[in-house]
Amino acid sequence: MGVFDYHDRGISGIRLPHPRQVRQAHRDDPLAAAMQHKTFKYRLYPTAAQEKLLAQVLSVCRHWYNMCLEERKLVWELEHRFVSKAEQEKTGICYRKTFPKAKAVFSQTMQMVCDDIDKAFKAFFRRVQAGAKPGYPRFKGYHHFDSFGFKQYGAGIKVDGRRLKVFGIGRVRVRWHRPTEGTIKTARICRTAGQWFVCFNCELPDPTPLPTTGQQVGVDLNVENLLTDSTNRRVESPKHYGKAQGKLRLAQRSLRRKKQGSKNRRKALRRVQRLHERIKNQRHDLLNKEVHHYITGYDLIAMEGLQIANMVRNHHLSKSILDQGWGYFRERLTAKAANAGRQFVLVNPAYTSQTCSRCGNLFQDVTLSVRWVTCGCGLSLARDHNAALNILYRATGQDVSVNANVGACDHALFRSPRL
Repeated sequence: MGVFDYHDRGISGIRLPHPRQVRQAHRDDPLAAAMQHKTFKYRLYPTAAQEKLLAQVLSVCRHWYNMCLEERKLVWELEHRFVSKAEQEKTGICYRKTFPKAKAVFSQTMQMVCDDIDKAFKAFFRRVQAGAKPGYPRFKGYHHFDSFGFKQYGAGIKVDGRRLKVFGIGRVRVRWHRPTEGTIKTARICRTAGQWFVCFNCELPDPTPLPTTGQQVGVDLNVENLLTDSTNRRVESPKHYGKAQGKLRLAQRSLRRKKQGSKNRRKALRRVQRLHERIKNQRHDLLNKEVHHYITGYDLIAMEGLQIANMVRNHHLSKSILDQGWGYFRERLTAKAANAGRQFVLVNPAYTSQTCSRCGNLFQDVTLSVRWVTCGCGLSLARDHNAALNILYRATGQDVSVNANVGACDHALFRSPRL
């Protein structure tokens, strides 16, 4: 499937399938048109013995990953030859026979490691051809390899009653907080901040679009609060990272004082990891609720196509921008809008806050500290509300005077595919 580059239209960093290409691919493959994949993640509660075995499987997979990377690197340097995935899978059979600990690892798990290293090299060559920063695949240390997978559900891993039966591990207790949907195809066990999870990749039919509401909304993201929309709905930012900085500061100082390789250092590191994980979960919980609010209530959601990677170069605002989670919010809106049959539109962000949403007049000397705008036409409202109205007008093409002040630009630079 080809890729439509939105960099040509003024927004860098957005590379998504073009709607026409998505529809063409679905016409060519009737099975793909009727099915989609969704991941379900569940918390695992292994016993101390099972956790030790899981860590051992991770260690074997990590060493095998590094050996595959070393082989590819040396063969290219000495013979100028590329090692294929099939060759390394054959070597993996000998590896399992040679090392006793590797015998406790399922054969397809070793093959998944070969898949991972193969994907890493394909991504590397793709970036080289695109002229981007290459990023050669790296050797994985203990703290940088935290998952292993199973290619087929039922082969090495399956649900056994209320527990998860894993090859070489046993029956692991699972927190089933929601039922799975569709058919489970693959599974991956991962470790995050000392906690274990299983991720099921399920195949299920495409969802039915939600009923139309006839409502449209523009959303303005800012650093003062989380967002303000064109209905003047304002969501305050909890600033999860800012509030947790005190605890993080103490935990990181404690970690710094611990001796390298000691058990106390591992405990201190785990404390820091769990603080960061809690901050991430709090942020994602709020953003997912906001995504649900807009997807269920509006047929069209418009937002600025902000270049977040460039904006965080401003060291005065970078911490506040990253704490808001703008990138995650936009990513979830894009995915959910496509599934629900909604339109998600990214518009040109130029002068949305400095243009009158009523007459199109461009305000003079409006700095970031000015939070209320007034105009000679009689408009007087919050700066963010005014920007949200301009965003909605640009997405729908209702206000020609706004575009006259920002130059020739498209009303909608990107629209989510409506499959």
